[in-house]
Amino acid sequence: MFPDNTFRRITLWLGLFAVLAALLIGCGGQSDAPAAEAEAPPVKVKVAQPLQKEVLEWDEYTGRIEAMETVEVRARIDGYLDKVNFKAGDKVKKGDLLFVIDPRPYQAELKRAEGELERARARLELAKNDLQRAEHLRRAKAISEEEYDARSKGQREAAAAVRAAEAAAQMARLNLEFTEIRAPISGRIGREFVTQGNLVSGGGAGTLLTIIVSVDPVYVYVDVDERAVLKYRRLAEAGKRTSARETRITAKLALIDESDFPHEGYIDYIDPRMDPSTGTLRARAVFSNPNEFLSPGFFARLRVPGSAPYQGLLVPDRAVGTDQGQKFVWVAKDDGSVEYRRIVPGTVTGQMRVISEGLQPDDWVVIEGVHKLSPGTRIEAERIPLAAIDGSSS
Repeated sequence: MFPDNTFRRITLWLGLFAVLAALLIGCGGQSDAPAAEAEAPPVKVKVAQPLQKEVLEWDEYTGRIEAMETVEVRARIDGYLDKVNFKAGDKVKKGDLLFVIDPRPYQAELKRAEGELERARARLELAKNDLQRAEHLRRAKAISEEEYDARSKGQREAAAAVRAAEAAAQMARLNLEFTEIRAPISGRIGREFVTQGNLVSGGGAGTLLTIIVSVDPVYVYVDVDERAVLKYRRLAEAGKRTSARETRITAKLALIDESDFPHEGYIDYIDPRMDPSTGTLRARAVFSNPNEFLSPGFFARLRVPGSAPYQGLLVPDRAVGTDQGQKFVWVAKDDGSVEYRRIVPGTVTGQMRVISEGLQPDDWVVIEGVHKLSPGTRIEAERIPLAAIDGSSS
């Protein structure tokens, strides 16, 4: 048995040795970590230099397709609908016969008016003869002035009656023509709202019979904000873009299921006044529609040139990262490291992104393997030509 003092000394020395051993082990582990990291293999990535090409920026707006012409076909006279000469949804040409209103009452009215016209003409002839005889008698002093004035005014009254009868006959003839309702424009016709045998009424608010809309070409209306309008006007003032008020501006159209913009047209009209309630200016584009693919009422996306052509640097959009709202790319260095480079992105054209600031033409940008990188990462870079990448063309 050890004395109590000796036992306490042994216990104290054993504790000190344990602490020293733990410290040595900890220091040894920390010294091995950098060596382990240094031994990590480099990350394989693909790099490319920015593509240099002429770029034209496009501004995009949303709107609706509208028909150039829309006509409500209404009855202009009263009568019973006798015939319907079209099938709902047909394509019709201007002048095609659409409806027939029973013409018999109007044929009778025309005959009556023509009879009244003949009677008025006969009275005019008689009045003219009476006036001629009165003139001979007046020269012979064989008729009073009162009688001569009566025959003169009678001739003028008969002439006026002829003109009234002619107007009545012309109106009767027009009413008879209105019994045949023809297409006022060419286009696609809707359904008939009134079927054969029904009574229709004319006048200012005549019975609505059907609707016709033109199909080729079509309009697209969009609303342009005030800032964009000012941008276009300043570009035109600087000679970098023509004004839509002076010449046709190219416009491209995409439907809701189209990713590209295959339909090409032009801007033909801009409102002369900004709408103060919305702060926008309405513009109109025209597109040909020979196959009737663009239907009035369709949702449409419209693109118009938003800049003058310029030489730009482009990289694949997938190479651009986002860090708390800041856009960046990784640039490969000659020593096998990567540089975190902040950039100012521009417009997207196809699968490529224009880089407005932050890159030089001779920089090698990481375009594949971006997600594997972080500051300090060592890389093994494979250089490839950017023009060979799919989607590099606009």
